[in-house]
This record gives sequence, C-alpha cells and structure tokens, in this order.
Amino acid sequence: MEKGSNPRFVVTSLGAEVWEARRLYEELYCGRGEMENRIKEQMMLFADRTSTGFLRSNQTRLYFSSVAYLLMEALRRLGLAGTELARAQATTIRVKVLKVGALIRVTVRKVWVALAGGYPYRELWASILRQLQVVAKRG
Repeated sequence: MEKGSNPRFVVTSLGAEVWEARRLYEELYCGRGEMENRIKEQMMLFADRTSTGFLRSNQTRLYFSSVAYLLMEALRRLGLAGTELARAQATTIRVKVLKVGALIRVTVRKVWVALAGGYPYRELWASILRQLQVVAKRG
C-alpha cells in the first residue's frame, strides 16, 4: 500500500469521472455518517420516550427533547469550539460537562459555581465558560 493512501473500500454506483475516490469517501460518505450520528443524538436526549397513552404528553416530551438537542448543538457550536469535545456526541457532553457535582450559590449580583475538587474536566469546564461569556458579550 502506498504511503498516504486510504485503505477504506467503498462500493458505489457513482462514476469515477464524477468523484475521485478519496473525495467521495471523505466528503460524501463521512458527511452522511456524521449526519446520521446527529439524528441518533436526538434519541440519546430521550426523544424515544413517548410511552404515555396520551398524544399531548408524548408531544410535549418530544418538544422538550427537541429543545434539549438545539441547546446541545448551540453548546457544541459556541462553547465547545476548539476543545476536545467540539465533535463529541451529546451523551459524552452530558456526562463530562453537564452532569457535574457542584455547589451553586446565588447572590443578588452573581451566581457562584464551586466544582467538586475531584472533577477531572475542571479546566475544560472553565474554558467552555470563558467562550460562552465572550459570545454573550458580543450579543
């Protein structure tokens, strides 16, 4: 195998004159896989839990799940850009960034968040907070 070649094998009906093999794989097939991963993420945010006997309550759960997905995507785009979690799945982001043991104290002017001393992603969390503060100041 020559240096720099891509060992992946893709069977397609698209002609070689239309798509060069590497471009076909990296742009078309990988992009499609990424899109399918984003669709699966909605299920990771409990969009599949529509188990009540009433249409309205199932619809409400689906709305909440959709809003959660939009918030997660905004967090990925604005707060996680340039970090190790910039392309992470929703479940990974939820476990590493959002599901955190912390002491929250609210005063008239500030919200104080004290992360647990053993929290392994403390620096990442602080970086995300700084990025979101920059975005908020831009308005």
